[in-house]
Amino acid sequence: MPKIVDHDAYKLDLAQRAVSYFSEHGYGGTSMRKIADHLGLSKSALYHYFPTKEDLFLACTKQVMAAFDSDLIDPEASEAENLSRLTAVLRRDFDTEMALIFDYLRGKSADEIAADEAMQIAMQAYRNVITAIVGPERAEETLARLMGELLLDYLSGR
Repeated sequence: MPKIVDHDAYKLDLAQRAVSYFSEHGYGGTSMRKIADHLGLSKSALYHYFPTKEDLFLACTKQVMAAFDSDLIDPEASEAENLSRLTAVLRRDFDTEMALIFDYLRGKSADEIAADEAMQIAMQAYRNVITAIVGPERAEETLARLMGELLLDYLSGR
């Protein structure tokens, strides 16, 4: 009897497992061959599910950002407590995530970045959580302050 494979579930599993490889090696430091080896399949099998490295990166971004949602917010907590919790979550992998994002965006124009689906998904997820905490009027300012704080802490060695 032939093996029955849920291709959508398998594709999601591949993307989830590729996340750590991108985080460890960066965007420019990876190739479809290296990722396929890491995942334990042939390069052609990986191309079957993801025609380009950018398609795989987009799938990885969707996986990561799907977990970044309003579940991070405690409705019983204060705004300050929720922002503190969010800051701690973002701080946990800030260095590797920012390095990966900057590596991915290297060489792209501002228009290309603005149109990039992976960046749109990430920014929308950040905005949604911030908006749920502080409201739409202060969301952009709060997100800018939070990201700036994390970047300053990182660059200062904190």
